[in-house]
Amino acid sequence: MRLVQFELASDGRRVGVVQDGLVLDLTASHAHLERTLDLFHAAEEAEMGFEEFVQQLLLSGDSPSVPYPELLAGEAGATELWLHPPLDHDDPYRLLVSGTGLTHTGGMKSRAEMHSIDESDAPQTDSAKIFAMGLEGGKPSEGLRGAMPEWFYKGNGLTLRGPGGPLDLPAFALDGGEEPELVGCYVIDSTGAPCRLGFALGIEWSDHETEQINYLYLAPSKLRTCAVGPELVTDCEFDEVHLSCSVYREGREIYDSGPLLSGEEYMCHSLANCEDHHFKYPQHRSPGDVHLHFFGTSKLSHSTRDWKFRAGDEVHVSASGFSETLVARVADVAEDARNPVRVRKA
Repeated sequence: MRLVQFELASDGRRVGVVQDGLVLDLTASHAHLERTLDLFHAAEEAEMGFEEFVQQLLLSGDSPSVPYPELLAGEAGATELWLHPPLDHDDPYRLLVSGTGLTHTGGMKSRAEMHSIDESDAPQTDSAKIFAMGLEGGKPSEGLRGAMPEWFYKGNGLTLRGPGGPLDLPAFALDGGEEPELVGCYVIDSTGAPCRLGFALGIEWSDHETEQINYLYLAPSKLRTCAVGPELVTDCEFDEVHLSCSVYREGREIYDSGPLLSGEEYMCHSLANCEDHHFKYPQHRSPGDVHLHFFGTSKLSHSTRDWKFRAGDEVHVSASGFSETLVARVADVAEDARNPVRVRKA
């Protein structure tokens, strides 16, 4: 099942199901269900599984439809229809965006290239050590806790962008950097148990040039916007997904990643192990919260290109047979961000 959240300029927020080039508008028949999160809470109240509940809604009424291509081409504030991220929260401070790095078998090569590490010396670096820990213990047997992966904080719901949304280039940034990834989409139920609704495509936007200065700058390099969507895919097995990433400037392709292999088959950590190490913290299990977690990539453009991102560039992430393409656009943000922030006395 593939769900989207979208906006009708005249009628507000909607949630719908993608079928045969159309989006079936569930909100039109069930006005109180405006978000994917509303569907989850309603399913929990009905004591039904999420997919089962949505399927029942589809069968219980004649949902009107909108053309999916129109939604994909929409632009917030400029067209009648446009897409939101497929899962969000009406309170942006109750949504956590995070990620796990050095999970993919190609990820260590990208990190080594970024930091100009000779691969023969790589085992001496902290990055290589944590990657080796994942290779050795990242896929534990059932009931056991495995090696802990790298983890990073990206922001709250204010960080999140939908399809077509801006990937911000702050004035203080040295560069932008795309990371095409799969994103786990979770809600914490009323008992405090994390529930996975499914997966979506994501562009984890970072500043790799800042990170390159010193690995300890990784944390601030991640404090950027990100894009997720267009669809929440509820029936993905996560064992093998083939992605690709392209960057376009003024309609011309300036970067093509080639095949990017993702899913457990190409990771040194299992999905269950990544999820365990994220949700083992009690503060990550507050009932009603939403979590979007990036699972890493095997390849970045940063170490292979001789150009920097600039406003207007488009990043496309595709996964054939999984979802429609996720497109996001790079945008400059206020120039006054170049100036130091001065704190005044209260």
